Amino acid sequence: MGTPKGFPNPPAMGSGRQSPPSPDANAVRVALFGGSFNPPHVAHQLAALYVLETAPVDALWFVPAFEHAFGKPLAPFEDRLAMCELAAAALGPRAAVSDVERAIGGRSLTLHTVRRLAELHPEHAFSLVIGSDLQGDVAGWYRGDELARTIPFIVVGRPGGQGPSASVTMPDVSSTAVRAALAAHRPVDGLVPRAVLDYILRKGLYQEPA
Repeated sequence: MGTPKGFPNPPAMGSGRQSPPSPDANAVRVALFGGSFNPPHVAHQLAALYVLETAPVDALWFVPAFEHAFGKPLAPFEDRLAMCELAAAALGPRAAVSDVERAIGGRSLTLHTVRRLAELHPEHAFSLVIGSDLQGDVAGWYRGDELARTIPFIVVGRPGGQGPSASVTMPDVSSTAVRAALAAHRPVDGLVPRAVLDYILRKGLYQEPA
């Protein structure tokens, strides 16, 4: 199931052609931060903290994908879930991790994930965190227009992004670059949270080129 275990300009709030339904005033406002997190890195943590501190939310849940939407190879789900928990722990009790995609299974489809969490937690009002570099791609996602009508977006500035959120951008760190550095036995200090790096080294993850 999906129960979690345990700056100057606010991020831009976006929606689709129609506004998503207004939340109940008493609902707990939860931002969903989905991704492969292969592995989670410091820019993920900074984006999560930025949302918690500037957006109208009470909590943020990391939601690691069970399988990549486009079939790209990923480290085992349980390892990525554990690394997300380590990354979230540093952000305090407002940050948590959902394992909902384990129950859903298969390739990650954001609309399915959002709907499942809404069914499991009707007492919550959800929003979806996306990077400004992906904002223009939503229409090409699985039923992207319907997704935009279902849940409000919180757009966080990313390198290469455009729009109001681009005035504050997260560091240019990518999981792809982290994996390449680890496979080449180059240091990744400053790119990955210490607890996550300790886990990676202990488990021997990302030691071979993808």
